[in-house]
Amino acid sequence: MKEIADYKLSLELRIDWSDLDMYQHVNNITFMRFLQSGRVNFWESTGIHEFYQKTNKGTMLVSTNCDFKRPLHYPGVARVLTKLDKVGNSSFSLSHLIMNNEDQICAEGLDTVVCYDFDKNCTFPVPVWLRENISQY
Repeated sequence: MKEIADYKLSLELRIDWSDLDMYQHVNNITFMRFLQSGRVNFWESTGIHEFYQKTNKGTMLVSTNCDFKRPLHYPGVARVLTKLDKVGNSSFSLSHLIMNNEDQICAEGLDTVVCYDFDKNCTFPVPVWLRENISQY
């Protein structure tokens, strides 16, 4: 069982009518968009977005996975919980939970990202300051 208390970042997203599929529940692609919103929340909270704006260095998604556990429905909200999963030399991974209005897990996501220099088109080691920042989450 996932320890929800381990997820320090939370983002609430409104479920829109346009998020539904023909079965009247949230479409699978919308779950991926919710995971993306969780990543962006992480980038903003840890300083990655600001670092990118100043240096043209940041993170690049290299893998994402979503395991669907139960449907989400309209009307409602989805809460995306995000935490650091592990850190490597030039990469790290994020774990996400997508929760419904009743605090039930509807999906589990896992992203792997690399630190990337967009000017040189190559990866670089996770800087010490970034390791410290992301380790808080």
